[in-house]
Amino acid sequence: MKSSIPMLIVQSRCVPDLAGLVAAALLAFGGGSAAAQDVVIGAPVEEAEVAPPSLGLMGTIPIYWGEAAGLEEMLAGTARPHWARPVIARDFTLQPVDYLSGQALAGFDRLLLAQPRGLTAEENVALDAWVRGGGRLLLFADPMMTGESRFAIGDRRRPQDVALLSPILRHWGLELLFDPEQDGEMAMREFAGTNIPVALSGTFAVHGSDFARCALFAADMVARCTVGAGEALIVADAALLDLDGPHDGAPAALRRLLAEGLGISRDNGDGSATAGAKGARNRPRDPHSMAQVRRAESP
Repeated sequence: MKSSIPMLIVQSRCVPDLAGLVAAALLAFGGGSAAAQDVVIGAPVEEAEVAPPSLGLMGTIPIYWGEAAGLEEMLAGTARPHWARPVIARDFTLQPVDYLSGQALAGFDRLLLAQPRGLTAEENVALDAWVRGGGRLLLFADPMMTGESRFAIGDRRRPQDVALLSPILRHWGLELLFDPEQDGEMAMREFAGTNIPVALSGTFAVHGSDFARCALFAADMVARCTVGAGEALIVADAALLDLDGPHDGAPAALRRLLAEGLGISRDNGDGSATAGAKGARNRPRDPHSMAQVRRAESP
């Protein structure tokens, strides 16, 4: 969707008798005439706005803090900002996450992983369980990052150059492939009615899995997987999120991917969109979860 989630407005009607009682109570308990004057009988209650839904964010692409050299730049706000943060913030309240434990994920229904570092075994299990329990995941997994960075290759502050996510992808029946014979020029790949800017993109192969059902789109660059009660939308390119952007069409493509992957499910016809229903957060034991599989494989 190329539009923002509307703020939900909660408005309660003012009850004149109740307002009068409040004014009387203020006078009775020493509020004085000034306090009573602040209560206007019959005045409408101020509208309260409901914040956009929370979105957990983790990854080596510096969307939240910008390309900061260290904590000092983060706190001072002098780091070069990423153009994608305000785009995402139109629809979601971003909350950074640095480790994917079950406890860290419990407060979220939606998660954006932007070229994350390699995940630990515990994180793979937690992520699988979270999606399986009803979570909505948008994952950028680029086999060959092309974006510029102020930090040299090998510097941990630099975006991860190569996606290292084989365990979770394999568990969901996917293999990430890369063709080194590509020319490296920026190109457009169509998905869900929107052109996504890509460069040296990867593709997926589906090998089948008892744990997820995946379908491929955009010349096999995008995988949509149903994992238990949840869904994962996985994109084998992250040029869309280059810090030097936005590339032509990148903001619209990003918002479309957010809509497709995270459940902004209805276009209201007025340039706005509405978030989809909250994912189920109950987590019954699932024999297909990575945790159960790991236990079954243990001697």
